[in-house]
Amino acid sequence: MMDRDFIAEIDEYLPLREVVYNTLRKAILRGEFQPGERLMEISLSNKLGVSRTPVREAIRQLESDGLVTIIPRKGAQVARITSEEMYNVLEIRKCLELWTAEKACSRITEEGIVELEEAEKEFEKRLHSGDITELAEADEKFHNVIYNAAGNPRLVQLMYNLREQMYRFRVEYLKDKNSLDLLVQEHRGIIDAVKNRDGEAAVRFTENHINNQQLFIDKNIEEINQDDGNI
Repeated sequence: MMDRDFIAEIDEYLPLREVVYNTLRKAILRGEFQPGERLMEISLSNKLGVSRTPVREAIRQLESDGLVTIIPRKGAQVARITSEEMYNVLEIRKCLELWTAEKACSRITEEGIVELEEAEKEFEKRLHSGDITELAEADEKFHNVIYNAAGNPRLVQLMYNLREQMYRFRVEYLKDKNSLDLLVQEHRGIIDAVKNRDGEAAVRFTENHINNQQLFIDKNIEEINQDDGNI
């Protein structure tokens, strides 16, 4: 099993299988396991300090989520990212984020604009840190400011729920160093549009931002899904 730093975050109010499930799900979504990578029960149980039973139950639950595939005579492996899955997630994201960007332009406060600019500074600060997780979190924080600025708590909850499903795509995109300069330009375009209360421009920059991610992942889907070896 590849060396990883993740550990089971024990919660006395949750069954152990749920703790293991949440830990593995987070690791898969954050790209700590690669598509096609095998999930060995013994190795995982040793790493997490639990018996094989909750690991087996967690893997079955992850299979139901579509994050794990069970292959006869080979066992469990992380599900590969498909173009169809990507389109489904990004289609929903685009609909919600375009509306959110437009609303944020008319509803964001001056404090919110400052927060948005600070979030972008933090993102740019982490561009070349080499830590993809930190960079992805900084990118999320930037978008979260816009979600919150739209002033619709129900929408914010929907976006947060969708965020985890988008995480695998976001991580893959951020791994491409050639995309980082473009990301900065897109973020700055969104900031300028929001500051100018220009909903049309905010929608345009946001749409380009999502479309470029979709084009990148679609173009590189085979490389993303390469089996990097067994755990």
